[in-house]
Amino acid sequence: MKKDKVNLFVYGSLRDRKIFQSVSGLDFSRKESRTENGDVLFAEPAFLPGHRRVSPDNVYFYAIASESARIEGLVIYDIPAKSMAVIDKYEGQRYEREAVVVNTANGRVKAQAYLVSHDSMKKRFGDRFHVNLIHELWLRKRIERFIKKRTRPGERSVDAEAERRADRELLATTERDLVISHYRSDAVSDYYLEHELDRPRPTIRHLYNEPEAVPFIKNYLALVVKQVLLNQLDEQIQNQYRFELEHMRNSKRYFSRSVSLLLAMQIINSNNATVDMILKDCLKTMPYSRYDLIDYVKYGVRVARDFFDRRVVDSRLSLIRSNLKFGLIPLGLEIELSNLGPAAVEPKRSISKAHDPIYDGFKYFCDYGLDVLSWKLGGYIDDHSGVTDRRRRSGFLELAPGRLNLAGELSRPATGAPWLLNQLIHEIVSFYNLPPHSLHLSFQMRKRQVGKQKVLPLGFAKCLLALGGGPELKEAGRLWVSRMVYDEITKPPDSHASQKTQGVLEGDKRVKEELVFARTNKRRWYTPFGDIGESIPPQAMTYVQQYKFIRLDERANYEPLIMCLKGLQLSINPGDYLTAEQLNSSVKLREDFKLLKQWSLKPDKISTNTINSFLGEVHKGLMSEGFHKPAHEEHYIEWALTAVDMQLRMFNQQVAKAKESIDS
Repeated sequence: MKKDKVNLFVYGSLRDRKIFQSVSGLDFSRKESRTENGDVLFAEPAFLPGHRRVSPDNVYFYAIASESARIEGLVIYDIPAKSMAVIDKYEGQRYEREAVVVNTANGRVKAQAYLVSHDSMKKRFGDRFHVNLIHELWLRKRIERFIKKRTRPGERSVDAEAERRADRELLATTERDLVISHYRSDAVSDYYLEHELDRPRPTIRHLYNEPEAVPFIKNYLALVVKQVLLNQLDEQIQNQYRFELEHMRNSKRYFSRSVSLLLAMQIINSNNATVDMILKDCLKTMPYSRYDLIDYVKYGVRVARDFFDRRVVDSRLSLIRSNLKFGLIPLGLEIELSNLGPAAVEPKRSISKAHDPIYDGFKYFCDYGLDVLSWKLGGYIDDHSGVTDRRRRSGFLELAPGRLNLAGELSRPATGAPWLLNQLIHEIVSFYNLPPHSLHLSFQMRKRQVGKQKVLPLGFAKCLLALGGGPELKEAGRLWVSRMVYDEITKPPDSHASQKTQGVLEGDKRVKEELVFARTNKRRWYTPFGDIGESIPPQAMTYVQQYKFIRLDERANYEPLIMCLKGLQLSINPGDYLTAEQLNSSVKLREDFKLLKQWSLKPDKISTNTINSFLGEVHKGLMSEGFHKPAHEEHYIEWALTAVDMQLRMFNQQVAKAKESIDS
């Protein structure tokens, strides 16, 4: 910094060249070649550590101290004192110009910045300046005011309020997207807000004239009412326990509704008889021929008022709090449910001529607005085709708490606590009351792991299949691993893959199938909302290792398996397992694949040495989760290892009994 000149870090309106020029009389450029003229200053991107940018009035930005945060902006070099005096007047009395150190691509730079104190902000704005959460609440209130203006304006009756809540349910994903956009942009204008929210109500009257759809109408309407009941309970818990829930989340990167949704599902699932009676009464007193979708959503809104009991919520919240044991690895899940099992998708559906008498394979899921109503649980119909732009599709009902957008792979981890993830799995299965099919568990990878993954050893793959691949006793006491035997995790190589990926083996024989055991996927938690073509910032993108081999069983405890997979990922960092490319490039892996299929059809015992080696790697990983130290208490780690060891030894006992039964 030259004498009598100032390096200034800017993070608000002064980042705009036109505004900076109109205030100071100077221009700036990010290219040094353009700064030879004294009226053009050099500027470069910079971060101010230890501060957070807030905008409680949705007009001006303020920088306040926050230990774990940082602000992205520009540092403008060598501003003359004369121009700084003008900028001081522009910024006004709310700010104090203070000396700071910012980080740039070329190192640390001394600069000045306009900051505010917590006391001055609290004096002017009260508690509204604290966190983005307050801005979200403010935006949601503006949305509420818009809906009040659109739906029976001025009327304060109970029915009018129920209709407003119902309207909001049917605009749920729009509200979600507006909130997400708010985090990455300046204030949301009233014009933009009204343009997004002013949409016609969805209707289901067209289905009354579709003969194929009529047999399923009542079943879908019951699901609509139940889903609205869940959403409304979640909203009440969020509104009345927001402070407690924020402090139980452990990290801002986790999905904010994991605990409240768990609580809401626990309340509903523990009162199944009452809920069934409510749904029967609804369908009996409201024949669909005289009503539309909004009326059934209103019904769900009304009955939710009687379900909320503060004493029950307090008790269950206390139980959840006492069981939470957070690790450092963000965790996620996907659940597939279906009345048809593997026959839910083509070509198995046509070959077996399978028919779902309840929902017709969820063909009308979007017609009933369930893609909107179930957004908090990431509801989606997956037909395994990879196509996401068709509204009507038949397949599995897939749930993934924290998934915010399907096409853009926009999602947040559900939690960092294995116990909480296991509870979510079981409550979701119980809530939808559909036969469980498969479970995918996701573990966020650390940066140093990406691109350095190893192939899973064959013995370890057997251990994992024994733990979660659906060991199943068949006729005459025969045992097999159902996920492998039913070809649920094997598939033909991607038809769109390159010639190199598909490869050629043994003359003209191509790889006919690959094992979808685990896959590495990209995830991001927000989408850019700036200029067209704006790239996704590195901090928005993460990689997750998703394990897809797991059979979903409502009786199973998945907590030990979650701990086990986390330990393996930290210890040996396994990558995609037995892809077409791997099989084409390695004779050993092709032999492993063949042996694994044979073993799954007729398992033999897993050796003690393999089990001990497997448990050793899990233990090694869990003991280093906290960067060379455990993130969980050691007795919890020991409990998980003991549970895994016991499950593997029980599997070996099943193998021995099956062999005895066949021999006899």
